[in-house]
Amino acid sequence: MGIQVISRDGQPEYAVVPWEQYQALLKAAGQGEPAVVAHTPTTPPDNASLPSFSELARLREGKGLTPEQLARSVGISPVYLSLIESGERQPDAAIRRSLAWELGVVGWSESS
Repeated sequence: MGIQVISRDGQPEYAVVPWEQYQALLKAAGQGEPAVVAHTPTTPPDNASLPSFSELARLREGKGLTPEQLARSVGISPVYLSLIESGERQPDAAIRRSLAWELGVVGWSESS
């Protein structure tokens, strides 16, 4: 089997298998075929309706995340996250994408 194991902090966290092998595993387990959900890009809202990065702390708290948890999942230090939350730094495109993903904000991943 062509399984890819993704680790975090030296511990296995995810296993990725080719679709055909996944289907075979489901069949062997007596499971039906899952519905395929295709990712359809949505048009981001206009910039006037996007939350600003000054609202980052509120969004983070709304998701029940500590600064340390969000920073770790985005791949930045808690100090850098604090600078973004305070408006002292503007995140680059990669960090915007990660923040958008973690907080569910459509549009932050777009270039500004």
